[in-house]
This record gives sequence, structure tokens and C-alpha cells, in this order.
Amino acid sequence: MKLQSETFLISDNAKWKNAGEGMQRMILGYDDRIMMVKMHFDAKAEGSMHTHPHSQCTYIIRGKFVFTIGDETKTVSAGDALYMAPDVLHGVTCIEEGELIDVFSPTREDFLQ
Repeated sequence: MKLQSETFLISDNAKWKNAGEGMQRMILGYDDRIMMVKMHFDAKAEGSMHTHPHSQCTYIIRGKFVFTIGDETKTVSAGDALYMAPDVLHGVTCIEEGELIDVFSPTREDFLQ
């Protein structure tokens, strides 16, 4: 079965899902090879250190975050972007409430469950 989202996502119809304490996720589009997700973080929310077999690119829409990727930690804010290679340990702490866009390849099928 081929995975694929609707062609158009109209924001008024989009649904947020709980992604952990102080975090929400909205899937914006996907197929078998790629997925785009909007994330909302409350201030002080933490995405615990983890790994996954997907490549990930992240773009900060608004807010301030501290990301740790492998052995490197940096503070990022609106307009900044980052890349996480497959299976590299990473995590995030939100300093100021914000939103970001994550793009994964291949699709995070676990997000669809």
C-alpha cells in the first residue's frame, strides 16, 4: 500500500496531535519517501534525546530552542535551520515558545499511527 497524504492541506481543517508534554504535532504532507511536520513547543518543553533511522531537516519559524545533535549544542531561533543525519543522537529544549518545521526522509510511519 502506498502512503500518501491529501494533495492540499488547508490549515483550518488541520489537526494538532499531542507529541509529548508541552509539544504538539501537525502533519503537513507525506508520501513513502518524505514527510513534513509542523511542531509547536511551549516554553520549557523538551524533546528528549533520541535517534531514528530518518534524515531530518528542521527550520525554526519562531521561538528560541537549544538543540543538541551528536556532541554539538547550539541555540537557534527564527530563520535558523539544522540537519540531523540518520541514527545520530539528538534532542531539543524550547527556551521561548515557538514553532518549527521538520522534514523527514523516509516518512515517519510511527507519526501516522
